[in-house]
Parts: sequence; C-alpha cells; structure tokens
Amino acid sequence: MSPIELSTRQQQIVDIVKENGPITGEHIAERLSLTRATLRPDLAILTMAGFLDARPRVGYFYTGKSESPVLADKLQEIKVHHYQSRPVLIEQSASVYEAICTMFLEDVGTLFIVDSDATLVGVASRKDLLRASMGGQSIESIPVSVIMTRMPNITMCEKDDSVIEVAQKLISRQIDGLPIVKKVDTGSGFEVVGRITKTNITQLLVDLASKDGM
Repeated sequence: MSPIELSTRQQQIVDIVKENGPITGEHIAERLSLTRATLRPDLAILTMAGFLDARPRVGYFYTGKSESPVLADKLQEIKVHHYQSRPVLIEQSASVYEAICTMFLEDVGTLFIVDSDATLVGVASRKDLLRASMGGQSIESIPVSVIMTRMPNITMCEKDDSVIEVAQKLISRQIDGLPIVKKVDTGSGFEVVGRITKTNITQLLVDLASKDGM
C-alpha cells in the first residue's frame, strides 16, 4: 500500500510544525496567510494520518513520522461507496429559481445538472446560484444551464476510488462535494450514482477516531 501523497499546502503545514511546534492552528494559518477554517480539512487529514498530533491548549506538533502505516492503510482501503450520499439532480432546463428551491428543500450545497438522458452535464454550487440571483435579471427566467459549471470542467469520482484521494481533490479544488459517476453509453457518458462531500469525509474521520479510541 503506497503512502499518502501530501498536497503542497499540507507539506507546508508539516514543515511549519516541524520548525515551530507546538504551534496553534491560528498561528499556522497566519504564516500561510489563510483562515483557520480553510486549513481545518488539511489539519484533520494530517492528524488522522499520523503526520501531526494535537493537544488541547498546546497546539500541533510533529510526530517525527514520515507516514503512519496503520491509518494510511485504513484510509487507502476505504472507498467512496462506503461513505457516499444520495445525489440531488435537476434538469438543465430548470430555472435558477427552481434550482435554489431544490437546494433549500434538499439541504445540500451542490446540485448535479442532467440532460434528457439523465446523464451529467453540469454542476451548480451555492456560489453559482447566489451570483445569478444578484445579477439583476429574473431568476425565474434564467435556465440553470446558463450558470452551471459544464463538462469537461467537472471534477468527478467513481465508487471504488479511495476516499483519501477524493479528500485531496476537495481540498485542492476548494469545492464542497463531488458527483460519483459510472460510465454509460448515452448522453454525456456519465450517470450520477451518488455524491461525496466534506461532511462525508468529516464523518469518516469521526468514525476512525471513535474506533481507534483517539
């Protein structure tokens, strides 16, 4: 099993903690000119993978390990389908107003847009819908297809992908969730079969911590 490959930002965090630990999350964020909230997923992954440890009222410190074999193996073995959620779909002909209502009623942060073949053609986030609602044009008359992110600029994953690889994508692309797809012979070639979000990843970390008594 290969070790977890750190992103550039995660490696910067490890280097900062090596040189300055123990150090608080706030001070790490200051050194990177980022907010504490932005770093939270990175710090969670680094701590759960064993690169860093944390103590209340003390901060983060470097464990001295280049990898944590047990946790790294666990994370690599856990697949997307173990923690996926139900996808929320909307047709590309629907209006921005309908998309906003759907997002509110379903309590999700991302909608997956499909064509008449029920295959993936776009993604609409909270930011996309907020931007459209502030444009001055009637949101009842704007099709969601006008404001969505289109193929091939959509980051996707499949059900047998590693959860840790998906977490890296969420962090590096600064998005809240990914569509889980399977290949089909119609439409865009991708059918949405699920979704995985930062909330799902957080649940995984909680479950791992509970099982390991951490």
